Amino acid sequence: MSDALVLDAAPARPAPNKYLVAGTVMIGTLMEVIDTSVANVSLPHIQGTYSAGVDEITWVITSYLVANAVILPLSGWLGNYFGRKRSYLTCLVLFTLASIGSGAAVSLPMLIAMRVLQGLAGGAMVPMSQAILLESFPRHEHGKAMALFGVGVIFGPIVGPTLGGFITDTIGWRWVFYINAPLGLIGGLLGFLFIVDPPYVKRPEGRIDYLSFLFIALGLGSLEILLNRGQRYDWFASPRIQVYALLTVLGLALFVWRSLTAARPLVDLRVFRSRPFLVGTLLMFLLGFGLFGSFTMLPLFVQHMLGYTATLAGLVLSPGGLMSLVAMAFVGNLIGRVDTRLLIAFGVALNIACLVILQHVYQGVDFRYVTVPRLMQGFGLGFIFVPLTAVAFAGLRPEQMGQATGLFNLLRNEGGSVGIAMSSTVLARHAQVHGAHLAENLDNANAALATNLTAMTHGLGAAAGVDPTTAQHMAWGTLGMQLGGQAMVLAYNDVFWLLTLTFVGFLPFLLLLGGHAKRGEAPPAH
Repeated sequence: MSDALVLDAAPARPAPNKYLVAGTVMIGTLMEVIDTSVANVSLPHIQGTYSAGVDEITWVITSYLVANAVILPLSGWLGNYFGRKRSYLTCLVLFTLASIGSGAAVSLPMLIAMRVLQGLAGGAMVPMSQAILLESFPRHEHGKAMALFGVGVIFGPIVGPTLGGFITDTIGWRWVFYINAPLGLIGGLLGFLFIVDPPYVKRPEGRIDYLSFLFIALGLGSLEILLNRGQRYDWFASPRIQVYALLTVLGLALFVWRSLTAARPLVDLRVFRSRPFLVGTLLMFLLGFGLFGSFTMLPLFVQHMLGYTATLAGLVLSPGGLMSLVAMAFVGNLIGRVDTRLLIAFGVALNIACLVILQHVYQGVDFRYVTVPRLMQGFGLGFIFVPLTAVAFAGLRPEQMGQATGLFNLLRNEGGSVGIAMSSTVLARHAQVHGAHLAENLDNANAALATNLTAMTHGLGAAAGVDPTTAQHMAWGTLGMQLGGQAMVLAYNDVFWLLTLTFVGFLPFLLLLGGHAKRGEAPPAH
Protein backbone atom coordinates (compact mmCIF):
# COMPACT_ATOMS: atom_id res chain seq x y z
CA MET A 1 0.00 0.00 0.00
CA SER A 2 1.39 3.41 -0.94
CA ASP A 3 2.19 6.06 1.65
CA ALA A 4 -0.40 8.40 0.21
CA LEU A 5 -3.09 5.79 0.57
CA VAL A 6 -2.12 5.36 4.22
CA LEU A 7 -3.13 8.98 4.79
CA ASP A 8 -6.63 8.24 3.63
CA ALA A 9 -6.79 4.86 5.31
CA ALA A 10 -5.48 6.00 8.71
CA PRO A 11 -8.45 8.18 9.67
CA ALA A 12 -11.02 5.55 8.60
CA ARG A 13 -13.06 5.90 11.79
CA PRO A 14 -16.66 6.82 12.60
CA ALA A 15 -17.67 10.05 10.87
CA PRO A 16 -18.07 12.21 14.02
CA ASN A 17 -14.51 11.52 15.14
CA LYS A 18 -12.75 13.74 12.63
CA TYR A 19 -14.86 16.70 13.70
CA LEU A 20 -14.26 15.89 17.36
CA VAL A 21 -10.54 15.89 16.61
CA ALA A 22 -10.92 19.18 14.73
CA GLY A 23 -12.76 20.79 17.64
CA THR A 24 -10.15 19.46 20.07
CA VAL A 25 -7.09 20.85 18.30
CA MET A 26 -8.85 24.12 17.54
CA ILE A 27 -8.95 24.88 21.26
CA GLY A 28 -5.16 24.84 21.39
CA THR A 29 -4.82 26.80 18.15
CA LEU A 30 -7.18 29.54 19.28
CA MET A 31 -5.46 29.81 22.67
CA GLU A 32 -2.04 30.26 21.07
CA VAL A 33 -3.01 32.60 18.24
CA ILE A 34 -5.08 34.84 20.52
CA ASP A 35 -2.22 35.03 23.03
CA THR A 36 0.07 36.30 20.30
CA SER A 37 -1.78 39.64 20.39
CA VAL A 38 -4.03 39.60 23.45
CA ALA A 39 -1.38 41.05 25.78
CA ASN A 40 -0.57 44.01 23.52
CA VAL A 41 -3.39 46.21 24.79
CA SER A 42 -2.53 45.27 28.39
CA LEU A 43 1.06 46.54 28.22
CA PRO A 44 0.38 49.96 29.84
CA HIS A 45 -1.33 48.23 32.79
CA ILE A 46 1.48 45.67 33.12
CA GLN A 47 4.02 48.50 32.91
CA GLY A 48 2.29 50.27 35.78
CA THR A 49 2.20 47.12 37.91
CA TYR A 50 5.95 46.57 37.68
CA SER A 51 7.00 50.25 37.29
CA ALA A 52 8.89 49.25 34.16
CA GLY A 53 10.30 51.38 31.36
CA VAL A 54 9.15 51.19 27.74
CA ASP A 55 12.19 49.14 26.64
CA GLU A 56 11.68 46.69 29.49
CA ILE A 57 7.96 46.16 29.06
CA THR A 58 8.14 45.46 25.32
CA TRP A 59 10.04 42.27 26.13
CA VAL A 60 6.69 40.85 27.28
CA ILE A 61 5.78 40.75 23.58
CA THR A 62 9.22 40.26 22.02
CA SER A 63 10.15 37.28 24.22
CA TYR A 64 6.99 35.44 23.18
CA LEU A 65 7.59 36.08 19.47
CA VAL A 66 11.25 35.03 19.64
CA ALA A 67 10.43 31.75 21.38
CA ASN A 68 7.57 31.16 18.96
CA ALA A 69 9.77 31.64 15.91
CA VAL A 70 12.56 29.39 17.20
CA ILE A 71 10.33 26.40 17.95
CA LEU A 72 8.04 26.51 14.89
CA PRO A 73 10.35 24.74 12.39
CA LEU A 74 11.25 22.13 15.02
CA SER A 75 7.65 21.07 15.68
CA GLY A 76 7.79 18.29 13.07
CA TRP A 77 10.86 16.74 14.67
CA LEU A 78 9.29 16.98 18.14
CA GLY A 79 6.14 15.24 16.90
CA ASN A 80 8.16 12.41 15.38
CA TYR A 81 10.56 12.02 18.30
CA PHE A 82 8.04 12.02 21.14
CA GLY A 83 4.88 11.11 19.23
CA ARG A 84 2.32 13.56 17.86
CA LYS A 85 -0.26 13.04 20.62
CA ARG A 86 2.23 13.14 23.48
CA SER A 87 3.97 16.23 22.07
CA TYR A 88 0.71 18.08 21.48
CA LEU A 89 -0.66 17.36 24.95
CA THR A 90 2.67 18.25 26.59
CA CYS A 91 2.73 21.57 24.75
CA LEU A 92 -0.88 22.26 25.73
CA VAL A 93 -0.16 21.54 29.40
CA LEU A 94 3.00 23.66 29.39
CA PHE A 95 1.19 26.50 27.62
CA THR A 96 -1.61 26.40 30.21
CA LEU A 97 0.81 26.32 33.14
CA ALA A 98 2.87 29.14 31.64
CA SER A 99 -0.35 31.16 31.22
CA ILE A 100 -1.16 30.70 34.91
CA GLY A 101 2.44 31.60 35.76
CA SER A 102 2.20 34.75 33.61
CA GLY A 103 -0.91 35.86 35.46
CA ALA A 104 0.65 35.13 38.84
CA ALA A 105 4.04 36.68 38.02
CA VAL A 106 5.38 38.71 40.96
CA SER A 107 8.07 40.43 38.90
CA LEU A 108 8.76 41.42 35.30
CA PRO A 109 11.60 38.86 34.86
CA MET A 110 9.22 36.11 36.00
CA LEU A 111 6.56 37.29 33.55
CA ILE A 112 9.07 37.34 30.68
CA ALA A 113 10.27 33.83 31.59
CA MET A 114 6.69 32.57 31.55
CA ARG A 115 6.09 34.27 28.20
CA VAL A 116 9.14 32.48 26.76
CA LEU A 117 7.70 29.16 27.94
CA GLN A 118 4.33 30.15 26.46
CA GLY A 119 5.95 30.95 23.14
CA LEU A 120 7.87 27.67 23.00
CA ALA A 121 4.86 25.53 23.88
CA GLY A 122 2.39 27.45 21.74
CA GLY A 123 4.69 27.70 18.74
CA ALA A 124 5.00 23.92 18.53
CA MET A 125 1.31 23.35 19.26
CA VAL A 126 -0.14 25.18 16.22
CA PRO A 127 1.66 23.28 13.41
CA MET A 128 0.96 20.03 15.28
CA SER A 129 -2.71 20.98 15.29
CA GLN A 130 -2.57 21.51 11.54
CA ALA A 131 -0.78 18.20 10.97
CA ILE A 132 -3.33 16.34 13.13
CA LEU A 133 -6.17 17.92 11.16
CA LEU A 134 -4.64 16.94 7.82
CA GLU A 135 -4.13 13.39 9.06
CA SER A 136 -7.66 13.10 10.45
CA PHE A 137 -9.45 14.09 7.24
CA PRO A 138 -9.21 12.19 3.94
CA ARG A 139 -7.13 13.98 1.34
CA HIS A 140 -10.17 15.06 -0.70
CA GLU A 141 -11.56 16.76 2.45
CA HIS A 142 -8.41 18.72 3.26
CA GLY A 143 -10.23 21.88 2.18
CA LYS A 144 -12.72 21.38 5.02
CA ALA A 145 -9.89 20.65 7.45
CA MET A 146 -8.03 23.84 6.52
CA ALA A 147 -11.24 25.86 6.75
CA LEU A 148 -11.52 24.77 10.37
CA PHE A 149 -7.85 25.52 10.98
CA GLY A 150 -8.29 28.95 9.38
CA VAL A 151 -10.90 29.85 12.00
CA GLY A 152 -8.17 30.00 14.60
CA VAL A 153 -5.40 31.42 12.46
CA ILE A 154 -7.42 34.30 10.98
CA PHE A 155 -10.06 34.95 13.63
CA GLY A 156 -7.63 34.76 16.57
CA PRO A 157 -5.62 37.92 15.80
CA ILE A 158 -8.88 39.83 15.26
CA VAL A 159 -10.55 39.01 18.56
CA GLY A 160 -7.29 39.03 20.55
CA PRO A 161 -6.89 42.79 21.08
CA THR A 162 -10.62 43.35 21.65
CA LEU A 163 -10.83 40.49 24.14
CA GLY A 164 -7.65 41.63 25.87
CA GLY A 165 -8.91 45.19 26.19
CA PHE A 166 -12.28 44.11 27.59
CA ILE A 167 -10.75 41.74 30.16
CA THR A 168 -8.11 44.27 31.20
CA ASP A 169 -10.66 47.05 31.66
CA THR A 170 -13.18 44.93 33.57
CA ILE A 171 -11.27 42.46 35.78
CA GLY A 172 -7.57 43.23 35.35
CA TRP A 173 -4.69 42.28 33.03
CA ARG A 174 -3.76 39.09 34.91
CA TRP A 175 -7.01 37.48 33.75
CA VAL A 176 -5.85 37.86 30.16
CA PHE A 177 -3.61 34.89 31.05
CA TYR A 178 -5.76 33.13 33.67
CA ILE A 179 -8.56 32.63 31.14
CA ASN A 180 -6.41 29.99 29.41
CA ALA A 181 -6.60 27.67 32.43
CA PRO A 182 -10.13 26.24 31.91
CA LEU A 183 -9.62 26.13 28.13
CA GLY A 184 -6.38 24.24 28.57
CA LEU A 185 -8.03 21.73 30.93
CA ILE A 186 -10.88 21.07 28.48
CA GLY A 187 -8.51 20.84 25.52
CA GLY A 188 -6.21 18.44 27.36
CA LEU A 189 -9.03 16.08 28.32
CA LEU A 190 -10.44 16.05 24.79
CA GLY A 191 -6.98 15.55 23.31
CA PHE A 192 -6.34 12.57 25.56
CA LEU A 193 -9.62 10.99 24.42
CA PHE A 194 -9.66 11.71 20.68
CA ILE A 195 -6.15 12.32 19.31
CA VAL A 196 -4.27 9.25 18.05
CA ASP A 197 -0.84 8.92 16.45
CA PRO A 198 -0.76 7.82 12.80
CA PRO A 199 1.21 4.61 12.18
CA TYR A 200 3.93 6.30 10.11
CA VAL A 201 5.07 8.64 12.93
CA LYS A 202 8.32 7.08 14.13
CA ARG A 203 11.16 8.30 16.33
CA PRO A 204 14.14 9.49 14.23
CA GLU A 205 17.19 7.27 14.47
CA GLY A 206 20.65 8.44 15.48
CA ARG A 207 21.82 11.35 17.59
CA ILE A 208 19.95 14.62 17.90
CA ASP A 209 21.35 17.35 15.65
CA TYR A 210 22.02 19.98 18.30
CA LEU A 211 23.94 22.20 15.88
CA SER A 212 20.80 22.72 13.77
CA PHE A 213 18.91 23.81 16.87
CA LEU A 214 21.71 26.22 17.85
CA PHE A 215 21.86 27.76 14.37
CA ILE A 216 18.11 28.21 13.98
CA ALA A 217 17.76 29.65 17.49
CA LEU A 218 20.50 32.16 16.69
CA GLY A 219 19.10 33.10 13.27
CA LEU A 220 15.37 33.29 13.98
CA GLY A 221 15.82 34.74 17.47
CA SER A 222 17.99 37.54 16.14
CA LEU A 223 15.57 38.14 13.25
CA GLU A 224 12.59 38.58 15.57
CA ILE A 225 14.47 41.00 17.82
CA LEU A 226 15.64 42.93 14.74
CA LEU A 227 12.11 43.24 13.37
CA ASN A 228 10.52 44.16 16.69
CA ARG A 229 13.16 46.69 17.74
CA GLY A 230 14.42 47.99 14.40
CA GLN A 231 12.20 51.08 14.17
CA ARG A 232 12.86 52.00 17.80
CA TYR A 233 16.64 52.07 17.20
CA ASP A 234 16.51 53.65 13.69
CA TRP A 235 17.25 50.37 11.94
CA PHE A 236 20.71 49.98 10.43
CA ALA A 237 21.90 53.33 11.73
CA SER A 238 22.17 51.54 15.08
CA PRO A 239 25.19 49.27 15.77
CA ARG A 240 22.89 47.08 17.86
CA ILE A 241 20.60 46.41 14.89
CA GLN A 242 23.62 45.79 12.66
CA VAL A 243 24.78 43.07 15.06
CA TYR A 244 21.32 41.45 15.07
CA ALA A 245 21.26 41.54 11.25
CA LEU A 246 24.68 39.88 11.07
CA LEU A 247 23.62 37.18 13.55
CA THR A 248 20.42 36.61 11.56
CA VAL A 249 22.27 36.05 8.28
CA LEU A 250 24.95 33.94 9.94
CA GLY A 251 22.52 31.77 11.91
CA LEU A 252 20.12 31.12 9.02
CA ALA A 253 22.94 30.45 6.53
CA LEU A 254 24.55 27.91 8.89
CA PHE A 255 21.13 26.34 9.54
CA VAL A 256 20.46 25.86 5.82
CA TRP A 257 23.96 24.47 5.31
CA ARG A 258 23.56 22.04 8.21
CA SER A 259 20.08 20.96 7.10
CA LEU A 260 21.32 20.16 3.59
CA THR A 261 24.51 18.35 4.62
CA ALA A 262 23.65 16.51 7.86
CA ALA A 263 22.80 12.81 7.58
CA ARG A 264 19.75 13.24 9.81
CA PRO A 265 18.88 16.96 9.92
CA LEU A 266 16.62 18.34 12.59
CA VAL A 267 14.49 20.06 9.92
CA ASP A 268 14.06 18.36 6.56
CA LEU A 269 14.16 21.11 3.95
CA ARG A 270 13.51 18.60 1.18
CA VAL A 271 9.79 19.34 1.53
CA PHE A 272 10.50 22.43 -0.57
CA ARG A 273 11.14 20.13 -3.55
CA SER A 274 7.37 20.07 -3.92
CA ARG A 275 6.59 23.07 -6.12
CA PRO A 276 3.05 23.61 -4.74
CA PHE A 277 4.45 23.64 -1.21
CA LEU A 278 7.31 25.99 -2.11
CA VAL A 279 5.03 28.44 -3.93
CA GLY A 280 2.30 28.08 -1.30
CA THR A 281 4.78 28.88 1.48
CA LEU A 282 6.00 32.00 -0.33
CA LEU A 283 2.39 33.11 -0.79
CA MET A 284 1.69 32.44 2.88
CA PHE A 285 4.59 34.77 3.73
CA LEU A 286 2.97 37.49 1.59
CA LEU A 287 -0.41 36.80 3.19
CA GLY A 288 1.11 37.17 6.66
CA PHE A 289 2.70 40.45 5.56
CA GLY A 290 -0.54 41.96 4.28
CA LEU A 291 -2.79 40.38 6.90
CA PHE A 292 -0.91 41.40 10.05
CA GLY A 293 0.13 44.73 8.55
CA SER A 294 -3.49 45.74 7.97
CA PHE A 295 -4.66 44.25 11.29
CA THR A 296 -2.14 46.50 13.05
CA MET A 297 -2.48 49.71 11.04
CA LEU A 298 -6.26 50.03 10.77
CA PRO A 299 -6.92 49.96 14.56
CA LEU A 300 -4.09 52.46 15.05
CA PHE A 301 -5.65 54.78 12.45
CA VAL A 302 -9.14 54.77 13.95
CA GLN A 303 -7.80 55.26 17.48
CA HIS A 304 -5.21 57.94 16.78
CA MET A 305 -6.88 59.79 13.91
CA LEU A 306 -10.59 59.28 14.60
CA GLY A 307 -10.49 59.09 18.39
CA TYR A 308 -12.04 55.62 18.68
CA THR A 309 -11.76 53.68 21.92
CA ALA A 310 -10.00 50.29 21.94
CA THR A 311 -13.38 48.55 22.07
CA LEU A 312 -14.76 50.52 19.12
CA ALA A 313 -11.55 49.86 17.18
CA GLY A 314 -12.08 46.18 17.80
CA LEU A 315 -15.57 46.48 16.36
CA VAL A 316 -14.01 47.79 13.15
CA LEU A 317 -12.04 44.53 12.78
CA SER A 318 -14.49 42.00 14.20
CA PRO A 319 -17.12 42.08 11.39
CA GLY A 320 -14.34 41.25 8.93
CA GLY A 321 -13.43 38.26 11.06
CA LEU A 322 -17.02 37.07 10.98
CA MET A 323 -17.01 37.40 7.19
CA SER A 324 -13.89 35.22 7.11
CA LEU A 325 -15.80 32.56 9.02
CA VAL A 326 -18.70 32.84 6.57
CA ALA A 327 -16.36 32.44 3.59
CA MET A 328 -14.50 29.49 5.11
CA ALA A 329 -17.79 27.79 5.98
CA PHE A 330 -18.43 26.97 2.33
CA VAL A 331 -15.16 27.56 0.46
CA GLY A 332 -13.83 24.22 1.74
CA ASN A 333 -16.51 22.47 -0.31
CA LEU A 334 -15.35 24.31 -3.45
CA ILE A 335 -11.87 22.79 -3.26
CA GLY A 336 -11.65 20.28 -6.13
CA ARG A 337 -14.72 21.70 -7.87
CA VAL A 338 -13.20 25.07 -8.78
CA ASP A 339 -9.59 25.73 -9.74
CA THR A 340 -7.87 26.78 -6.51
CA ARG A 341 -6.03 29.53 -8.37
CA LEU A 342 -9.34 31.15 -9.29
CA LEU A 343 -10.53 30.96 -5.68
CA ILE A 344 -7.31 32.56 -4.45
CA ALA A 345 -7.42 35.22 -7.19
CA PHE A 346 -10.96 36.15 -6.10
CA GLY A 347 -9.81 36.53 -2.50
CA VAL A 348 -6.79 38.57 -3.59
CA ALA A 349 -9.02 40.88 -5.67
CA LEU A 350 -11.22 41.59 -2.64
CA ASN A 351 -8.17 42.38 -0.51
CA ILE A 352 -6.78 44.71 -3.17
CA ALA A 353 -10.15 46.49 -3.42
CA CYS A 354 -10.25 46.86 0.38
CA LEU A 355 -6.78 48.39 0.57
CA VAL A 356 -7.37 50.69 -2.41
CA ILE A 357 -10.35 52.16 -0.53
CA LEU A 358 -8.25 52.53 2.63
CA GLN A 359 -5.59 54.39 0.64
CA HIS A 360 -8.01 57.34 0.63
CA VAL A 361 -8.90 57.54 4.33
CA TYR A 362 -9.00 60.99 5.91
CA GLN A 363 -9.79 62.44 9.31
CA GLY A 364 -13.48 62.89 8.58
CA VAL A 365 -14.33 59.31 7.52
CA ASP A 366 -17.20 57.62 9.34
CA PHE A 367 -17.49 54.16 10.88
CA ARG A 368 -19.01 52.67 7.73
CA TYR A 369 -16.12 53.84 5.53
CA VAL A 370 -13.55 51.81 7.50
CA THR A 371 -15.83 48.85 8.28
CA VAL A 372 -17.09 48.01 4.78
CA PRO A 373 -13.57 47.47 3.36
CA ARG A 374 -12.84 45.22 6.34
CA LEU A 375 -15.90 43.14 5.47
CA MET A 376 -14.56 42.76 1.93
CA GLN A 377 -11.10 41.87 3.18
CA GLY A 378 -12.40 39.36 5.71
CA PHE A 379 -14.50 37.59 3.10
CA GLY A 380 -11.55 37.52 0.72
CA LEU A 381 -9.19 36.05 3.31
CA GLY A 382 -11.36 32.95 3.54
CA PHE A 383 -10.88 32.44 -0.20
CA ILE A 384 -7.12 32.79 0.11
CA PHE A 385 -6.22 30.85 3.23
CA VAL A 386 -8.24 27.68 2.72
CA PRO A 387 -7.42 26.91 -0.96
CA LEU A 388 -3.80 28.00 -0.55
CA THR A 389 -3.25 25.70 2.42
CA ALA A 390 -5.03 22.77 0.79
CA VAL A 391 -3.08 22.93 -2.48
CA ALA A 392 0.27 23.54 -0.75
CA PHE A 393 0.08 20.23 1.11
CA ALA A 394 -1.51 18.23 -1.72
CA GLY A 395 1.76 16.81 -3.08
CA LEU A 396 3.44 15.85 0.20
CA ARG A 397 3.83 12.39 1.66
CA PRO A 398 2.09 11.69 4.96
CA GLU A 399 5.34 11.48 6.93
CA GLN A 400 6.31 14.96 5.66
CA MET A 401 3.24 16.65 7.13
CA GLY A 402 4.78 17.40 10.51
CA GLN A 403 7.87 19.09 9.08
CA ALA A 404 5.85 20.92 6.42
CA THR A 405 3.28 22.42 8.81
CA GLY A 406 6.05 23.80 11.02
CA LEU A 407 7.76 25.55 8.10
CA PHE A 408 4.45 26.72 6.66
CA ASN A 409 3.39 28.39 9.91
CA LEU A 410 6.88 29.81 10.41
CA LEU A 411 6.73 31.66 7.09
CA ARG A 412 3.26 33.00 7.92
CA ASN A 413 4.45 34.32 11.27
CA GLU A 414 7.64 35.81 9.84
CA GLY A 415 5.64 37.45 7.06
CA GLY A 416 3.49 39.03 9.75
CA SER A 417 6.52 40.26 11.68
CA VAL A 418 8.07 41.77 8.54
CA GLY A 419 4.72 43.32 7.57
CA ILE A 420 4.24 45.00 10.95
CA ALA A 421 7.86 46.22 11.02
CA MET A 422 7.72 47.63 7.48
CA SER A 423 4.32 49.25 8.02
CA SER A 424 5.46 50.90 11.25
CA THR A 425 8.61 52.20 9.57
CA VAL A 426 6.75 53.61 6.57
CA LEU A 427 4.21 55.24 8.89
CA ALA A 428 6.86 56.96 11.04
CA ARG A 429 9.15 58.09 8.23
CA HIS A 430 6.51 59.16 5.74
CA ALA A 431 4.76 61.20 8.44
CA GLN A 432 7.99 63.19 8.76
CA VAL A 433 8.30 63.58 4.99
CA HIS A 434 4.70 64.72 4.53
CA GLY A 435 5.00 67.04 7.52
CA ALA A 436 8.04 68.70 5.98
CA HIS A 437 6.27 69.12 2.63
CA LEU A 438 3.17 70.60 4.26
CA ALA A 439 5.27 72.96 6.39
CA GLU A 440 6.79 74.46 3.24
CA ASN A 441 3.48 76.27 2.67
CA LEU A 442 3.46 77.87 6.11
CA ASP A 443 4.80 81.31 5.25
CA ASN A 444 3.41 84.83 5.44
CA ALA A 445 3.18 85.04 1.64
CA ASN A 446 0.34 82.52 1.67
CA ALA A 447 -2.80 84.69 1.65
CA ALA A 448 -5.17 81.84 2.60
CA LEU A 449 -2.94 80.90 5.54
CA ALA A 450 -2.81 84.51 6.75
CA THR A 451 -6.60 84.82 6.58
CA ASN A 452 -7.24 81.58 8.46
CA LEU A 453 -4.55 82.34 11.02
CA THR A 454 -6.06 85.76 11.74
CA ALA A 455 -9.53 84.26 12.17
CA MET A 456 -8.14 81.51 14.40
CA THR A 457 -6.25 84.06 16.51
CA HIS A 458 -9.36 86.18 17.12
CA GLY A 459 -11.45 83.11 17.88
CA LEU A 460 -8.98 81.63 20.36
CA GLY A 461 -8.37 85.01 21.99
CA ALA A 462 -12.07 85.56 22.56
CA ALA A 463 -12.68 82.02 23.78
CA ALA A 464 -9.70 81.83 26.14
CA GLY A 465 -9.69 85.51 27.17
CA VAL A 466 -5.98 86.01 26.47
CA ASP A 467 -3.99 88.83 24.87
CA PRO A 468 -3.44 88.89 21.06
CA THR A 469 0.18 87.70 21.27
CA THR A 470 -0.73 84.64 23.36
CA ALA A 471 -3.71 83.96 21.10
CA GLN A 472 -1.43 84.04 18.05
CA HIS A 473 0.93 81.52 19.67
CA MET A 474 -2.07 79.32 20.42
CA ALA A 475 -3.24 79.63 16.82
CA TRP A 476 0.16 78.56 15.50
CA GLY A 477 0.17 75.63 17.93
CA THR A 478 -3.29 74.55 16.78
CA LEU A 479 -2.19 74.88 13.17
CA GLY A 480 0.88 72.75 13.89
CA MET A 481 -1.29 70.03 15.41
CA GLN A 482 -3.57 70.08 12.37
CA LEU A 483 -0.58 69.86 10.06
CA GLY A 484 0.80 66.91 12.04
CA GLY A 485 -2.55 65.17 11.82
CA GLN A 486 -2.74 65.66 8.06
CA ALA A 487 0.82 64.34 7.68
CA MET A 488 -0.07 61.22 9.67
CA VAL A 489 -3.16 60.60 7.54
CA LEU A 490 -1.07 60.83 4.38
CA ALA A 491 1.42 58.39 5.92
CA TYR A 492 -1.39 55.92 6.66
CA ASN A 493 -2.44 56.26 2.99
CA ASP A 494 1.11 55.28 2.02
CA VAL A 495 1.07 52.27 4.34
CA PHE A 496 -2.14 50.95 2.80
CA TRP A 497 -0.58 51.49 -0.64
CA LEU A 498 2.38 49.34 0.43
CA LEU A 499 0.05 46.60 1.68
CA THR A 500 -1.84 46.76 -1.62
CA LEU A 501 1.38 45.96 -3.47
CA THR A 502 1.79 42.91 -1.24
CA PHE A 503 -1.43 41.38 -2.53
CA VAL A 504 -0.64 42.41 -6.11
CA GLY A 505 2.52 40.34 -5.67
CA PHE A 506 0.31 37.25 -5.31
CA LEU A 507 -0.72 37.25 -8.95
CA PRO A 508 2.52 36.10 -10.66
CA PHE A 509 2.94 33.26 -8.17
CA LEU A 510 -0.56 31.96 -8.85
CA LEU A 511 0.60 30.95 -12.32
CA LEU A 512 3.13 28.61 -10.69
CA LEU A 513 0.80 27.14 -8.07
CA GLY A 514 -1.39 24.61 -9.91
CA GLY A 515 -1.59 21.04 -8.70
CA HIS A 516 -5.19 21.04 -7.48
CA ALA A 517 -6.91 17.68 -7.26
CA LYS A 518 -10.33 16.96 -8.69
CA ARG A 519 -13.06 16.24 -6.16
CA GLY A 520 -13.29 12.60 -5.29
CA GLU A 521 -10.02 11.83 -7.08
CA ALA A 522 -7.83 9.30 -5.36
CA PRO A 523 -4.67 10.89 -4.00
CA PRO A 524 -1.59 10.19 -6.10
CA ALA A 525 0.73 7.42 -5.03
CA HIS A 526 4.25 8.36 -3.96
